[in-house]
Amino acid sequence: MAYDRFVAICKPLHYPLLMNKRNCILLAASSWTVGCLDMIPLVDFVSHYSFCASKEINHFYCDLNALVKLSCSDTHNFELLALYEGIFMGVTPFLLTLSSYAFIISTILKISSSEGRHKAFSTCSSHLTVVVLFYGTVICIYTSPSSMFSSEQDKMFALLYTVFIPMLNPFIYSMRNQEVKNALRNLIFRKQ
Repeated sequence: MAYDRFVAICKPLHYPLLMNKRNCILLAASSWTVGCLDMIPLVDFVSHYSFCASKEINHFYCDLNALVKLSCSDTHNFELLALYEGIFMGVTPFLLTLSSYAFIISTILKISSSEGRHKAFSTCSSHLTVVVLFYGTVICIYTSPSSMFSSEQDKMFALLYTVFIPMLNPFIYSMRNQEVKNALRNLIFRKQ
């Protein structure tokens, strides 16, 4: 989405050329492919560990960090690999997204009309809010040592980035719609 916003705002005349169906499919396919291939080394590491304690994962899904906490093997190499993977798959895309927004903001500031700037900022601010919330929690979890947070804190962060933030997505994006704003205002401030 950051690339889509970048092209739409910074290169609006090239948008149909740059965001054609083929490029959209390539962007989506590359995201899925990299995401799947990224997990192979981590899953391979964990598959060689011994689990001598409880075999019940204290989490609401099979998260690798929760699984590693059950292992009685030395997990130092896994934690290093997870840190590198977290930086590569978390921090790098986050920085790329922020850099695209730096270009977007510099382009928006060049817009002469205040109404045009306001409209462009409102379009991008919702996406940027969701991006910062999502990447902030994911980077916090996956670039910290597994011993840094308790199991309960791990579950809370996982709940944030797997349930709460995706649930906020439609709400944040719909707040740009004036009809939704008016309906919400009427619901909150209606006279009884």
